[in-house]
Amino acid sequence: MSKTVFLFPGQASQYVGMGKDLYNASDKVKKLYQLASDEIGEDIAKLSFEGPAEELKRTRFTQPAILVHALSVLTILEDRIPQFDFACGHSLGEYAAIAAVGAMTYEDAIKAVVKRASLMEDACQKNPGTMAAIMGLSSEKVDEICKKATDDNGVVIPANYNSKIQIAISGSIVSVEKAVELAKEAKAKRAMMLEVGGAFHSPLMESAKKGMSDYLSSVTVSDPKKPIVANVTAETVQNGEQIRDLLVQQITSPVRWAQTMAFLVENDVKTIYEIGPGKVLNGLAKREMRPDTMINLDTLDDISKL
Repeated sequence: MSKTVFLFPGQASQYVGMGKDLYNASDKVKKLYQLASDEIGEDIAKLSFEGPAEELKRTRFTQPAILVHALSVLTILEDRIPQFDFACGHSLGEYAAIAAVGAMTYEDAIKAVVKRASLMEDACQKNPGTMAAIMGLSSEKVDEICKKATDDNGVVIPANYNSKIQIAISGSIVSVEKAVELAKEAKAKRAMMLEVGGAFHSPLMESAKKGMSDYLSSVTVSDPKKPIVANVTAETVQNGEQIRDLLVQQITSPVRWAQTMAFLVENDVKTIYEIGPGKVLNGLAKREMRPDTMINLDTLDDISKL
């Protein structure tokens, strides 16, 4: 029997105006935005709905804005949430997935992501770094290139295995630039620097990892009601303590999204719901998974069509 997965997007899925219709439709959604705003000390609703885009792109704001959007969709659905078999989220999106399966309350997930975003932005400032996208090379070749580009001047590692041929690398600026040149020499279809705030999912995030470990030690993480497919392992997790540990590891570990999609295919997932802003994950799944059904739940209009 075919199965269903909930996918939750991560950073870079945001857009100005996202969530406004959800906010206007529900007092419960308004409370989620207020909680996030109180934690951040900024009006996250105003920033999500009106921008400016450059400010919304800041890690400190982007991560909670995307999470609250996804949780707002689930809040409006309430008891109409479709049946599903697995949940997973891309990087930040993993927190939405964890909340969706009851391993963390919505309130705790929002507070944790506000903390995560702040710690990651601080780490970016302490250890300046960057990322690049490489397309058309195998993961083995990208791994080899990263090792060649890592030296005494800096480090670079694969950070996001987004698909079989699309990999983001992350690390110190000089090493990422060197890896891009090596990728071009290796005849990559594309190798380009990304406009990001820092070296996410790399050793340069070590201070954020330590801070997140300290923070999550006091947060209740329950056993999930449905299995989570974790970024770090691309395998299911059904234990609260393991979820907590993997969330800490995730800060400096690659997001194994291509491997996650392969796992879902192997487990006969044929229906996909992407919950939150944009269609990035369904775009990747369309090419890699070839599901029978793909549904985006971003706006009130999307929800009304269920």
